[in-house]
Amino acid sequence: MNRAPITQKGVELLKAELKRLKTVERPKIIDAVAEARAHGDLKENAEYHAAREQQSFTEGRIAELEGIISTAEVIDVSNLNVGDKVVFGATVVLEEDETGKEVTYQIVGDAEADIEAGKISISSPVARALIGKSVDDEIEVRAPGGDKVYFIEEIKYI
Repeated sequence: MNRAPITQKGVELLKAELKRLKTVERPKIIDAVAEARAHGDLKENAEYHAAREQQSFTEGRIAELEGIISTAEVIDVSNLNVGDKVVFGATVVLEEDETGKEVTYQIVGDAEADIEAGKISISSPVARALIGKSVDDEIEVRAPGGDKVYFIEEIKYI
């Protein structure tokens, strides 16, 4: 079985979402289905069909989260002692060569990646280019908008 890496914080967030879905969302949906059933004919009852669709989506997400959590390899980033190399879980400050703009990314598992929050998947092109590199190294990333060159300014393990 292939165990997907995930940070300690990432697995805690997934467990919190799973708990919310099971304890808050699932009971709401059950109530909505029961209420819609009480309205009569189910064939033409849009509320019933919407509630069942939401139930299906929620149950699917619960199953997905349970699968991710059960097979995840949890890595505590704060316990990593790898010197000055970029590894899974590292937070990296990069400077774009062309613009001089700084961006900060944390390398995380696929299940917790969120570009808006600065978390990039270990399987992303940027993360793959960063792994094993050190401060002041230059990396080149092939992007849809063209190749980009970055310099590693700082590496943190938080």
